[in-house]
Amino acid sequence: MNRRPGLSARLKLTISYAGFLLLAGTLLLAVVWVYLVRYAPEVITTPSGTLARSVRLRFAPAVATVLAFLLVFGLLGGWILAGRMLAPLTRITDAARMAANGSLSHRIRMAGPKDEFRELADVFDTMLEQLQSHVSEQQRFAANASHELRTPLAITQTLLDVARNDPNRDSGELDERLRTVNTRAIELTEALLLLSRADQRSFTREHVDLSLIAEEATETLLPLAEKHGVTIETSGDITPTIGSHALLLQVTTNLLHNAIVHNLPEHGTVQVNTAIRPESVMLTVENTGDRLTPQLLSTLTEPFQRGTERIRSDHAGVGLGLAIVKSITQAHDGILTLTPRAGGGLCVTVRLPVAPPHGRPWSS
Repeated sequence: MNRRPGLSARLKLTISYAGFLLLAGTLLLAVVWVYLVRYAPEVITTPSGTLARSVRLRFAPAVATVLAFLLVFGLLGGWILAGRMLAPLTRITDAARMAANGSLSHRIRMAGPKDEFRELADVFDTMLEQLQSHVSEQQRFAANASHELRTPLAITQTLLDVARNDPNRDSGELDERLRTVNTRAIELTEALLLLSRADQRSFTREHVDLSLIAEEATETLLPLAEKHGVTIETSGDITPTIGSHALLLQVTTNLLHNAIVHNLPEHGTVQVNTAIRPESVMLTVENTGDRLTPQLLSTLTEPFQRGTERIRSDHAGVGLGLAIVKSITQAHDGILTLTPRAGGGLCVTVRLPVAPPHGRPWSS
């Protein structure tokens, strides 16, 4: 990789190590020199009575030799030590370069003590794992969205081809079927736009009450519940939170719609409850229905999953209901929990942060 002109980190560390060692050696020798100047005699008398040359005269060359040795030793040792210290950083850089080239499956998995480099490598591995999961999810979503959008277009094309080849065909029937297919395509497009809006968190936040939103969604879907023979029971506390009224209404509506449609053929029930805790508020939608396996439960929040199978009916939806619920919940810093009921059916809980008092400013 091309770098800007300048010293490398390893060379800078090497010069720093050598400079520090040279400085420490110089200070040590300076202390020795001061000691000799202050306390050592000018001449030394030997036992035989002869005079020796001054010790100070021999000190200067020795100092130069020692400092030269310290410089060479510092540069060599600093280069080796810097290389060993920066080796983990080199592995992290190589992994980052591979990720930049599109390879997200590589992991550093650095061994050794739990130091700063090990912690950085572990965080980087976690980031790569999340990125790989997100990219895979986006690829599956794009493939499913393309398939879902292609279906109404293909049906429309088939109906138009049949009408062209059969001029005597009743145009009223054709218009009705085209209207139905077009309505489904519009619903799917609007759901995709809503999902994108929630993912980008591009919405205005305000004080809302989940209990009032639950009542509003219940009144809207009451005719659908009566048509399916499902009884809706509501209860709970005032649950103030911060968020988008429209998006949280969409969450509640989607949960209620799923609970009504995916219910028992007769005498089904749906329970809607709101509760408040010291730091959170909860919306719970619980319905009777078929028993759900753990494998199916883990896929319900994925896009284009429709209950126990990819059904198509008047109220099958576009397969984005729980995916939108999950996305909106996460955009509101909440948690979505799906739990199968022992007797069959599903219990869905949306947990959101409780709203601060109106007089206290709120920040995201």
